[in-house]
Amino acid sequence: MGFFDPWAGFGVTFRTMFRKTFTQGYPEKGKEEVTAPRFHGRHQLNRWPDGLEKCVGCELCAWACPADAIYVEGASNVEGGRYSPGERYGRVYQINYLRCIFCGLCIEACPTRALTMTNEYELADTNRADLIFTKEQLLAPIQQGMLPAPHPMVAGMEERDYYLGKVNGSTEEQRVSAAAQAANAADAAGAAADTAMTSEGGTTR
Repeated sequence: MGFFDPWAGFGVTFRTMFRKTFTQGYPEKGKEEVTAPRFHGRHQLNRWPDGLEKCVGCELCAWACPADAIYVEGASNVEGGRYSPGERYGRVYQINYLRCIFCGLCIEACPTRALTMTNEYELADTNRADLIFTKEQLLAPIQQGMLPAPHPMVAGMEERDYYLGKVNGSTEEQRVSAAAQAANAADAAGAAADTAMTSEGGTTR
């Protein structure tokens, strides 16, 4: 047994004492450096450049999920209520993060690249119900040049033109149509509220 043998175990300690530490001041600072670029974090439902949703409600992601964490209900697009360029869209979309194992199989199964994973990993909560994310929580934010659905497709374009990258943003015609649809929806909501108040008043009497 040599003189330095008892100190051999400190070799790793001495080698790392003078290295730059990886410790970061999370959560105050350094949060952006924690994850790798392809980290499997919270999911995101993507949009086309004009704001229409990429999800077509095919439910392939739900079928591919080994943890049964995804629930999808598809519905048909109608004139005056178009949410995606195709015939159908995802009317209901939920991901249960109490079950999700972040394996990414849903991403591979998606035929339209509607579903991707972000670097967001702070999903802890004090209420179990809040960990079931809805479509509104998962949808990508509206970027410049986009319009929130529903609104019509770009005039003269077909569904395949979206996949070919021919749509670069919303048009003036789409903006006018979206404004008209929003005004009609507001009028319908106001009329429904007036009807409810009238019915309630009649019942009171």
